[in-house]
Amino acid sequence: MPAEPLVCARTASRVSSVLNRDVKRFGKQHLFDGSEETCWNSDQGTSQWVTLDFPRPVKVSQLHIQFQGGFSSRLCTLEGCRTGEELVKISELYPQDSHAMQISFQVEETVLDKLRITFGSSTDFFGRIVVYHLGVLGERL
Repeated sequence: MPAEPLVCARTASRVSSVLNRDVKRFGKQHLFDGSEETCWNSDQGTSQWVTLDFPRPVKVSQLHIQFQGGFSSRLCTLEGCRTGEELVKISELYPQDSHAMQISFQVEETVLDKLRITFGSSTDFFGRIVVYHLGVLGERL
């Protein structure tokens, strides 16, 4: 079965921070809006993250991400869990510092209700992360 997009209108999302608390211009909604002109822009800090709570269990298989070059992460740690459980590490990804869509991240398939993507080691001196697109693909169970 081919992988399908897992983020839907009922998927609850949270982010670590938003640049200058300007949610309208840089908020989490821009991760999934499909627009080339909008983005989630974190505030400065050593570790930024995005958490997704899916409305029903999913099996994640791929992660697609598009950073702004110069504001990307050298290391992305994926953690996940079922409802009521603690997050456990699924895998580590090493993105390029590029504005190109990076779609080659294969994820060890794991059934989960919650996914956290932690962006460590930003390429920006102040630790900011800028993401134009975040796609989580897999199978709804």
